[in-house]
Amino acid sequence: MRIWIDLANSPHVPFFHALIPEFTSRGHQVELTARDFAQTVELAANAGMLPHVIGGHGGGSITGKAGNLVGRAAALRKWARGRGIDLAVSHNSYAQIAAAAVLGIKSVTMMDYEHQPANHLAFRLASRVIVPRAFPAAELRKYGASLRKVKRYDGIKEDVYLSDFEPDPTFPATLLKLGVAEQEVLVVARPPAREALYHRFENELFAELLAHLDSQPNVKIILLPRSDAQRDELGSRKLQNMIMPREALDGSNLIAAADLVISAGGTMNREAAVLGVPAASVYAGKWAAIDEELVQEGRLQKIDSDARVKQIAVQKKSSRDPRHSTRVKVQLAGLILDQIF
Repeated sequence: MRIWIDLANSPHVPFFHALIPEFTSRGHQVELTARDFAQTVELAANAGMLPHVIGGHGGGSITGKAGNLVGRAAALRKWARGRGIDLAVSHNSYAQIAAAAVLGIKSVTMMDYEHQPANHLAFRLASRVIVPRAFPAAELRKYGASLRKVKRYDGIKEDVYLSDFEPDPTFPATLLKLGVAEQEVLVVARPPAREALYHRFENELFAELLAHLDSQPNVKIILLPRSDAQRDELGSRKLQNMIMPREALDGSNLIAAADLVISAGGTMNREAAVLGVPAASVYAGKWAAIDEELVQEGRLQKIDSDARVKQIAVQKKSSRDPRHSTRVKVQLAGLILDQIF
């Protein structure tokens, strides 16, 4: 088959970078497109992937997002027409799914967050919907995913690309160049996705947590803003121990090196959980079922009050306890590739 993968956001890069060899080893060809958003293109280039860059960010407003979706879907449709594509694959790239539907190309979408409003579009248009086993069945029905098109996999998407991860022994030198010494407590932090449809509110706890961490001795915070506007806003806080790198860092090595990972989103916290690094979430929206499971497993903390902010342990981690769920990648690739039904 000729498989078309669309990288619509930065977490899609390591995810599909791990899956592509599963496709090509079976004799399939892969074509890549990418949206110029949230360092997706830079990370893809760093990983040796060469996508066709089509479209960018639609801004924070709902009308802007809708217009961007329509415009990018049209551009993707124009690009894909006549390429002999058999299957379109994404992790809920709404523009790709819409373009594939118009062109009559079968499509697979994967998703792990049951409270994303745009699931209404993706789940109805896709030929197959693949979700983690913990994804609630009621939410699938609500978003129009008929049972015949749904497949489930064990684990979480972060298992796909981190199950066999080994840290780069030279990465501490990269951290030292940024000003982080090995004996210091490294906290990696990610602010809220304020412009996302599923996170349309402020998160004051994140700001309080940053201030609390900055007041701790022997701590360095590597903060990964989601946009230039966030970079400017957070930089204006003048926190003494905060570092905001200008270039994209290798995310897996950064998280593995961290003593604590804190995010107001989902992916980075789950990456830490998979790698066995202490993780805490200050996400203020509706939690995903997979994140609730990680809390029950003791791999993720929920920070939902001022008291919990002050209770969080800020210290060097004793060791890592990775999940090593190596079977998930092969299982998921199989669910995608049996898709010419």
